[in-house]
Amino acid sequence: QVQLVESGGGLVQAGGSLRLSCVASGRSFSSRAMAWFRQAPGKERESVATISGSGGLRNYADSVKGRLIISRDNTKDTVYLQMNRLKPEDTAVYYCAARTGDSISMMSNGYVYWGQGTQVTVSS
Repeated sequence: QVQLVESGGGLVQAGGSLRLSCVASGRSFSSRAMAWFRQAPGKERESVATISGSGGLRNYADSVKGRLIISRDNTKDTVYLQMNRLKPEDTAVYYCAARTGDSISMMSNGYVYWGQGTQVTVSS
């Protein structure tokens, strides 16, 4: 069993930055692909970024490329989402997710474990 706990959300002005963290408990963290998803009010959950177990492979949604950066520290069982040049349309609940294997995916149905989410609000 894997438990995921996100932190780092908050209120920020447009153009500002935040760093989200997700700490995982359980075994085999370095063997799991991880991802960040988000869900805005009234919208479906969408993928933001994914990273392989080693950190060598990453993929991003087009809407966040060049602004958001996913990374991980396997010594701390933690995955991060550095969010720069934030826009009001980035406002959402951000969720951390883990797969059972190492292949990256932008599809939510490929992820078995989910955190409770952290709210990010970007004011204009």
